[in-house]
Amino acid sequence: MSSTPTFTQPEPQRSGLLTALVAAALIVLVAANIYLYVQIDHVRTEMAKDRESLMTEISNLRDASSVTTNSQVRRLETLKEELAAAQAQARTLSSQAKIEATARAEQIGRQIQAEQAKVQQQVSTEISDVKQSASAANAKIADVSTDVGGVKTQVSATQAELQKTIADLKSTRGDLGVQSGLIATNANELQALRRLGERNYLEFKLGKTKAPQRVGDITLMLRKTDPKKNKYTVDVMADDKLTEKKDKNINEPVQFYTSKARQPYELVVNQVQKDLIVGYLSTPKEQAAR
Repeated sequence: MSSTPTFTQPEPQRSGLLTALVAAALIVLVAANIYLYVQIDHVRTEMAKDRESLMTEISNLRDASSVTTNSQVRRLETLKEELAAAQAQARTLSSQAKIEATARAEQIGRQIQAEQAKVQQQVSTEISDVKQSASAANAKIADVSTDVGGVKTQVSATQAELQKTIADLKSTRGDLGVQSGLIATNANELQALRRLGERNYLEFKLGKTKAPQRVGDITLMLRKTDPKKNKYTVDVMADDKLTEKKDKNINEPVQFYTSKARQPYELVVNQVQKDLIVGYLSTPKEQAAR
């Protein structure tokens, strides 16, 4: 006479689960900090390149300015020497020759004034170019600094949002009496669970149909919905075994076992509408036979 063996499903320790979730959250935060460090290091490298480029440009402008200015100064000195010679010659010549020498001296004087004006204009232009280059570099450095601030703000906001969402998540017992993990009641909370990475999550919309619908490695068939009471009834087919889950509530972990894992699968419905339910299937990461 044979008897059917009875299996007692192990109940995970809540403290161990919470410890694993906290560890996962810390891993996410560390990854975010590493991303921030890499971004800041990249920005610093760009700033150093910009500064080096600016210094090289200023040095080139100075060299060009020095060559041009020296050439113009030599030209001025030559003109001054010619002016002095013309003035000296005018003092020793006859009246007609003196008039011609004086005219020549005046002409040279006008050339000197024109050359001096050119030197002043050249210097002013070069100073203006240097100022514009410095202004452009400073603007670019300011933009980079703004980017750094933006990255820091974004990472901080992401960390704060993740921590708040995790804090808002609730843990409860499933319909098999097994302590469930954290339960998501909306899209943001489900995204936070995905970031923790403890389980796999498959979203679904299940309407009343004549044939079962596949969700992951199981099939579901919606039998009844009661939107006023937020209840539903669904058939679950796993391992060729059909189980009716009757009059279940929204956000209630509906649990069942498969041959692929020691931990239970969980069905969580977040919305109950007329002939439609919306939720997700949570499955263990480790798909080892029980």
